[in-house]
Amino acid sequence: MKPYEPDYRRLADAARNIECAQVPLYEHIISTSVMETILGKKFGFLRDGDAADKQEYFRVYSGFLKDHGYDAVPYECCVTAIFPGGGALGRHVEGAIRTREDYDRYPWKELPQMYFNAFSPYFEALRESLPPGMKAVGGVGNGVFECVQDLTGYMNLCYMRDDDPDLYADLFRTVGGVISAIWTRFLREYGDLFCVLRFGDDLGFATGTLLTPDDIRTHVIPQYKKVIDLVHASGKPFLLHSCGHIFEVMDDLIAAGIDAKHSNEDKIAPFPVWVERYGTRIGNFGGIDMNCLCELDRRQMEEYIGDVVRKCRGHGGFAFSTGNSIADYVPAEGYLNMIEIVRELRGED
Repeated sequence: MKPYEPDYRRLADAARNIECAQVPLYEHIISTSVMETILGKKFGFLRDGDAADKQEYFRVYSGFLKDHGYDAVPYECCVTAIFPGGGALGRHVEGAIRTREDYDRYPWKELPQMYFNAFSPYFEALRESLPPGMKAVGGVGNGVFECVQDLTGYMNLCYMRDDDPDLYADLFRTVGGVISAIWTRFLREYGDLFCVLRFGDDLGFATGTLLTPDDIRTHVIPQYKKVIDLVHASGKPFLLHSCGHIFEVMDDLIAAGIDAKHSNEDKIAPFPVWVERYGTRIGNFGGIDMNCLCELDRRQMEEYIGDVVRKCRGHGGFAFSTGNSIADYVPAEGYLNMIEIVRELRGED
C-alpha cells in the first residue's frame, strides 16, 4: 500500500457523528507486545526511561499507527494508577476504603497533583512525537465507577450500598470531583494534543449493568456530565468506552452529552445493532467481536468485516475497530488481517 497520509479530522468527524467517505480505524488500546511482534523489535521498555527514551517510545508507537492507516494515536494515563492503597479493581487486592473512617482520612486533595507528577512527562513526550496530521485520542483514563471500585472492590461496594448508603453516595461524589479537577487541568495543559477525548468505564456485563440502572443515573452519569461539559467547552467531542449490556442507560448517557460510544460484543449485540439503534444520535466506534478477530481466517474475516461496513454505511459516523482492544493474546496475523481488510474496503492500494 502507498504511504498513509493521516488526518485526525476523520476520527473527530466520526465522533461527532459525521460519516466519513474513508472509514477511520480506531483502537481503545493496542498491546505493545503485539506491535513489537509485527515490527520485529522491542521498544516498550523505552516508555519508562528518561525523557529521550520516552520520546523514542512515542515516535515508534505513533509511527506504527501512521504506517498502518490510523489517523489518531490512542493514549491515556489512568487515574487508578496513582491511588494510594488502590488496586481492588485492577489487582484484586483489599480495598483501601471500607468505612467512613477510611474515607475521612484518604488524601483526596492531593490526588490531582499526584496525577500530574506521575504522568506529565508522558504527555510531554507524546507532544514531541506526534507525526504530522495526527493527534491523540484518549486523555485521563478511568471513569468514576472504575475509580470507586479500585478503592473499594466491587463486592464491598455492593455491601456498602445497603450498609452505608451515605458513604456509597459520598464516594461517587468525591471521586467525581477529583476526576473533574484532573480533567480541568489536563485540558488546559494537554487538550491541544487530542482530537477526541475519552475515558473507559465498564458499566455492564453480558446480560445487564453492574449497578442498577437507577444507581447509574443517580451516582455515575452526573459525574460523567461534569467531564463531558469540560470537554465540550474545549471544543472537542467526547467518546465513552463502556463494555457490557448497557442499553437500559444508553438514553441517559446520550442525554448527558456523549458524542460517541465504543465497545461491542456479538453475544450482547453485533456492532450494526448499535449503529442502527443510535446512529442518528451519536457516533459509534467498534466492529469486530474479539473472538472473531482471534479465530477467523482471512477469508472469513473479509466476509465478516465487509458485512459490518455495508450495514453501517448511511447510518451516521462510525470508526472501525475491535469490539474491545488489541490485547496481548490477539494474534498479530489476525490484527494485521483486520487492518488490511478495512484499508482495502476504503480503497487504498
